[in-house]
Amino acid sequence: MVRNVAGLLPELEDEDFYLLSGVEQGMRFSEWVQREKLPKFTELTDEEVDYRLERCLKRGLIEKKTIQYEGYTLQFEGYDVLALRALVEQDTISEFGSPLGVGKESDVYEVKSYKPLALKYHREGYTNFREVHKERDYTSDNDHVSWMYTARKAAEREHGILESLYPDVAVPQPIGQNRHAIVMEKMDGVELSRTRLEDEQILGVLELLLAEIARAYTNGYVHADMSEYNVFVDEAGVKIFDWPQAVPTDHENAAKFLRRDLTNIVGYFRRKYPQYVPDDLGSDELAESITADSFETITDFV
Repeated sequence: MVRNVAGLLPELEDEDFYLLSGVEQGMRFSEWVQREKLPKFTELTDEEVDYRLERCLKRGLIEKKTIQYEGYTLQFEGYDVLALRALVEQDTISEFGSPLGVGKESDVYEVKSYKPLALKYHREGYTNFREVHKERDYTSDNDHVSWMYTARKAAEREHGILESLYPDVAVPQPIGQNRHAIVMEKMDGVELSRTRLEDEQILGVLELLLAEIARAYTNGYVHADMSEYNVFVDEAGVKIFDWPQAVPTDHENAAKFLRRDLTNIVGYFRRKYPQYVPDDLGSDELAESITADSFETITDFV
């Protein structure tokens, strides 16, 4: 988990952000930004650059390397600070709260504005951005890539998909986005993987999920990573989250991803509630009905 940097905002000065933004700008061309180029990127004097480098190094926002030249690169904490400050200045968020979830590719915190919201920092590629670069469509056409670029593109893509799907599909309402960070509504309920449904709820919740998958397809997207870990369940229904890897329905592998999503979800219910999920509820037949825009109820398949 990357350290929470919200507490650093009050002690950082404008010139610290000029320095961080300058390093960010230089990283468009190289992972390590030469010290001699920072006055140009930051519009600070040499003396001011040295002072701000020391402050940001002390706070773990940047990293220094000296091999062929003295170079600097942003840590994820530095990138977090830049995104967080921008969201505060835009009045998108006003308070920072507790962690809501930590994963391999994202950290999620509770934040507040006019109501409780969720702030998601994308972490794609931080530990192995070359592998993510190969696997994700949103970076595969770019030869010069970094963890920063990969995380930002993931956030931009997910935010755009949420805007396309909401409110027709049960996804979190998107509120704002900056760099690798997305602000969205805070979801109520419990993750499906940690939910024990009552007997009379099992098929109803499964049917709700299949209907949302079908609705997303009608609106142009296949989630492509559906599982019990990216669904929330509450009294109002279900909500599907984590959409950065989603593909449009005209993608060459959309049909394969749709069948895999359906196999994952039906398979989860079948494993957890074997006596309630019919064996003949197949992903191929479900996929055909969804692509034909004819899915209505599970009873049509059993």
